[in-house]
Amino acid sequence: MNLLLLQPEDVGCNPTSHNITLTDHRAAHVRNVLRAKLSDTLKVGMLNGLTGSATITAISNDSVSFEFELLNPPPAKLALTLILALPRPKMARRIIRAATELGAAEIILLNSYRVDKSYWQSPLVSEETLHKAMLEGLEQAGDTMLPTLRRAERFKPFVEDELPSLLENKIGLLAHPYSEQSPPQKVQQDCVLAIGPEGGFIPYECEKLVDAGLQSFSLGSRILKTETAVSTLIGRLFL
Repeated sequence: MNLLLLQPEDVGCNPTSHNITLTDHRAAHVRNVLRAKLSDTLKVGMLNGLTGSATITAISNDSVSFEFELLNPPPAKLALTLILALPRPKMARRIIRAATELGAAEIILLNSYRVDKSYWQSPLVSEETLHKAMLEGLEQAGDTMLPTLRRAERFKPFVEDELPSLLENKIGLLAHPYSEQSPPQKVQQDCVLAIGPEGGFIPYECEKLVDAGLQSFSLGSRILKTETAVSTLIGRLFL
């Protein structure tokens, strides 16, 4: 945790208050992991708001109290909408966390032929679970701005009805291991990047995505796991 992430409800009915007491996992982290002491200063941020610093004013076995000040904007988001075929549930949390750490502004979970129907019902990809993963990503990256996360459980309606408008004034890229095109250089404009499931999108899906306006490319002959592909592609194309 590189940033202590505060929630609006932490300050209750007095949003101008600069004093706060935490008793949850964040307090335990400050005591047991950071091993902070009275008068120590920590980096803090308000969810979807500013960042700043907090000074510990009281600490006990059950709670930590701070006096904090928020003055600075969070790190800028990448101008990136990530379309991601729903990963295997055991991997989804880790992948969503990584995309959040790297600065994706929007994440769209998309259905695909190679996405098992049961994945969508798994508690491991529930709204609550993935929201927690994004919060962890923010804490790691020192960010406060949550990405937009939504689901597109019907491939064809999304690609035909929503994707073309989503691509307006943006570059659209499709990572596909069997494409003959090389990856673009550093992307300087707003971008929509689609990454398929393990093994990639099937030919029909690739055709529909390209027809909607995406340009396919490949990183080479190696077939990457989704987790590796997300981190590698975002780092190579945008960072």
